[in-house]
Amino acid sequence: MSWTVAEHGFDISKVTTNGNKYMTGNGYMGYRGTLEEFTKEQLTAVTLAGLYDKSGEQWREPVNAPNGLFTKLSCNGQPLGVLEADPLSHCQELDFRNAVHRRETEYGFHGGKLTFTAERFVSMDQLHLLAGRLTLHSTADCRLYIETGIDGEVWDINGPHLTERKEQFKAGTALSTAITGELKLPVAVAERAAFTFDVQETAGEGTMRVISFDAKAGETYEWFKYVAVYTGLDNAGDPAAAAEQEVLTAEKAGYEELLKAHCAVWEERWSRCDCRIEGDEAAQFALRYSIYQLLIIAPAESEKVSIPARGLSGQVYKGAVFWDTEMFMLPFFLHSDPRIARNLMMYRIHTLDGARRKAAEYGFLGAFYAWESQDSGDDACTLFNVNDVFTGRPMRTYFRDKQVHISADVVHGIWQYVTFTGDDSLLVDGGAEVIWECARFFYSYAYYNPVKKRYEILDVTGPDEYHERVNNNAFTNALVKETLEIALRVVQLLQDKYPGHYPGLAALFADGPFMGEFNEMLEHFYVPQPDPENLVIEQFDRYFKLEEVALSELKSRVINKNEYWGGGSGLATTTTILKQADVVLMLNLFKASFSKEVKQANWEFYEPRTEHGSSLSPCIYALVAADIGSPDWGYPYFMRTATVDLTGESKQYVGDLYIGGTHPAANGGAWMAAVLGFAGVQFDGEVLRLNPALPGPWQSVELPVILRGGLFRLRISRNEVAVTAAADNREPLAISAFGGGCVLCLPGAKLRLLNSVAASEQERNGQGKFIREEKK
Repeated sequence: MSWTVAEHGFDISKVTTNGNKYMTGNGYMGYRGTLEEFTKEQLTAVTLAGLYDKSGEQWREPVNAPNGLFTKLSCNGQPLGVLEADPLSHCQELDFRNAVHRRETEYGFHGGKLTFTAERFVSMDQLHLLAGRLTLHSTADCRLYIETGIDGEVWDINGPHLTERKEQFKAGTALSTAITGELKLPVAVAERAAFTFDVQETAGEGTMRVISFDAKAGETYEWFKYVAVYTGLDNAGDPAAAAEQEVLTAEKAGYEELLKAHCAVWEERWSRCDCRIEGDEAAQFALRYSIYQLLIIAPAESEKVSIPARGLSGQVYKGAVFWDTEMFMLPFFLHSDPRIARNLMMYRIHTLDGARRKAAEYGFLGAFYAWESQDSGDDACTLFNVNDVFTGRPMRTYFRDKQVHISADVVHGIWQYVTFTGDDSLLVDGGAEVIWECARFFYSYAYYNPVKKRYEILDVTGPDEYHERVNNNAFTNALVKETLEIALRVVQLLQDKYPGHYPGLAALFADGPFMGEFNEMLEHFYVPQPDPENLVIEQFDRYFKLEEVALSELKSRVINKNEYWGGGSGLATTTTILKQADVVLMLNLFKASFSKEVKQANWEFYEPRTEHGSSLSPCIYALVAADIGSPDWGYPYFMRTATVDLTGESKQYVGDLYIGGTHPAANGGAWMAAVLGFAGVQFDGEVLRLNPALPGPWQSVELPVILRGGLFRLRISRNEVAVTAAADNREPLAISAFGGGCVLCLPGAKLRLLNSVAASEQERNGQGKFIREEKK
């Protein structure tokens, strides 16, 4: 089975999408999949996690560091690069098992051929380090020039962000330093180049060196580059000194040792999350690639950063953290690396004060989390996010001030972590305070309707952003209800388990609203319910009164391919066409609360009305299709989700706003569809339930999961489930398969559970299952 995504031949139209497709990273920084000779014009970027800057009155966005891997060639005075000389052959590839990027390009020159290869990785072992190995091979004698060093001309969308730039060489080390404009944080990049052959070196511009030598026909020339990036956020003293020392140490260790250590970490990461699909190579490839995209952006070493909506693929969406993290990425990390899941939730705790400031800004109590959250938790979202493609005027949107579900999404994520892992210490580390503050926000935001004698949530925008400022959005109301319920559960948990901690927290809310008000609001809170006749849940008040139009008809009305479908006068605003189906997402989150008939009725109703204008949308249809026992309905949506970054077929613009980049929420959604959907893996903190609904080609799914600190390996097919528990697991785990009763899986045990349809009468126990336990 291939672990390599590759492309042969050079196509200039794919430069931007290939920058996303061939990305590497390690959670500290992301390096776009550009070629060595590319510059900011081709969107080369070294994007740093958690470091933001605001230039003038422009949008605040993450900082891109100078590119220390820049390398440009010429032969006999002829510049060689894919943009300057048509290559005889070209291949770009990414080994995503080991996160190593490679390219091989062959150029012709008078009298011969020159082959240039470059291999690089962003170290998963040493997070500040990038390393590269480069070679040249010529079929004829020639004079070669290599311009290499640090390219300080940084790509910015709303920059520049680096001021007081200084570039110098210090004993063979190139060093580029700068200060961010807003927070005055230092950024330092150091580079060393180690040649294994004799060269002549002259100083180029800035931190560039020009290497020249006479190449002999048939010989291969190899050299290495070591680059380190540090900033003022790293608590490493002087960033410049730290970067210098890092590249000196790296050169001493050597490329092979660094690569070996890097690959060892990747091997360990894959051992905890690789999901094997038997019977469908295309799905297997796409799913592994999706997992890779999550691993290269995971904040393994910091609880002060989270995962932005476009990962570390650049400055798109201001490098902001959205609701995507809790809803679409957190589940993967809960099952594979709870340590990272905890970091993601701690980020929300650290940004609570920003959420409080936003709530106060709008005149509400508690915490109103940022729609676009950066380092402080203050909202980076503007009131005019999109320009009208016809007039050029900014359009007022209501993402910042009306997507109130974000606070409920945060609470949902925290509670998912606590119940899934059993680690309720997160609550005393600030999680309980976040939950209570979000509940207080919703209490102050809600409207009590005296005629209908109920609390409602009015004037909101749900995930379906094509319909703004609606009342009683079903998804939003369901999440608000859950927030209140969780707040009350947390009160009880703290009183029972952390009695010393509870009084201090309770004192913060002595003036209310608190338990009494939350209980009263819950008792009279309105959540839209299925229609008794057709079982369809109205997405929001008066949704059924909108124009009923086929999606194909609406698309025929498009005048400009980049026009925005939402807003005050967008194409979809007055119709039933949705960006994404909030109701279907709600049914997935609260699947135990709704019957199969309700889920199917809503799937069938909303599916033809959903445009999937968001990459988050298709995976939800795959999940619910599996839940209702129709996985083949969901399979195309899974593949659409899992291949979004492989194909590059996604929206690149909203209005005239560029929104390209990677899609980590879709990557997480692909994993959810495969594992939580088709494989039917559901864990509620107490019982692991396995109810597979595999698509036609799939014979089995096999993967490791971490549940309550224990490691289990699952192999799931249509008629049999095998569970292997690690010998050092501390506790047994209750398991139910195919809807049957629970069986305890002891540490070190192997269980086989057969579907009653496949088991013979002699092999059935009283619950209609055949169960055999084997000790390792």
